[in-house]
Amino acid sequence: MPGFTNRFSGNAVDFFQTIILALVQGITEFLPISSSAHLILVPVLTGWEDQGLAFDVAVHAGSLVAVIVYFRHELARMTVAGLGSLAGRWSPDARLAWAVVVGTVPVVIAGLLGKAYIEDSLRSPLVIATTAIVFGLALWWADVTGSRRRDEHTIGWRDAVFIGLAQAIALIPGTSRSGITITAGLLMGLTREAAARFSFLLSIPTLIASNVLIGRDLVRSPNDVDWGMLALGAVVAGVSAYYCIAFFIRLLSRTGMLPYVIYRVGLGLVLFWLFW
Repeated sequence: MPGFTNRFSGNAVDFFQTIILALVQGITEFLPISSSAHLILVPVLTGWEDQGLAFDVAVHAGSLVAVIVYFRHELARMTVAGLGSLAGRWSPDARLAWAVVVGTVPVVIAGLLGKAYIEDSLRSPLVIATTAIVFGLALWWADVTGSRRRDEHTIGWRDAVFIGLAQAIALIPGTSRSGITITAGLLMGLTREAAARFSFLLSIPTLIASNVLIGRDLVRSPNDVDWGMLALGAVVAGVSAYYCIAFFIRLLSRTGMLPYVIYRVGLGLVLFWLFW
């Protein structure tokens, strides 16, 4: 497979592709529709070559910065409270901080054990079509049946483990990390907004771990990279991700999950039609 710089050599077409792919990553990373699926599908549907490891690292780094900036005040409180809990001073922010830590463990283990198999065997349009529909319907069911009475500060270790195990399933393309963690949160009785906020907080260590794993592979790659295009991709992904988080949380109480479920089912049906 050609290296990153073979595609992003600095001409107008490559600039356009960088913008499109970075927008796709930024917009879909935190919506329950699967960013990995869309980053796989855009090259498949357009005939572009796969964007490569360097681009994946850059746009995921942009998304990581976006969610850290958006939740900077919550993260500051959680960090202080989490450290205070080591001295026995527990608070709702401390419990939330440790819930994020506990919820991250399953995806780290699954990523280390299954990364190679997933990349070699599951990055296909038909897998994405299946997971888009199945887990889209699961999201709808959880949204309809969940009690939606709890906020994220009530999450206990059992909730965190359950949501963390759900997040590990999202390594399969098309599942959607935010989608399945919000689904799990709704099943645990969280409100839509609380499920989304915990999902986004949980994404921070997950994105860090993902960047470390992908970055390790990138360091081993012999290909050079175009740092200007990488920086552009990171900025576009970060800005679009930040505003996507803000609008998604703001609209949740009015729209619910149905629009995203309809999109996922429609996407899956189109993919089955195109690639069956």
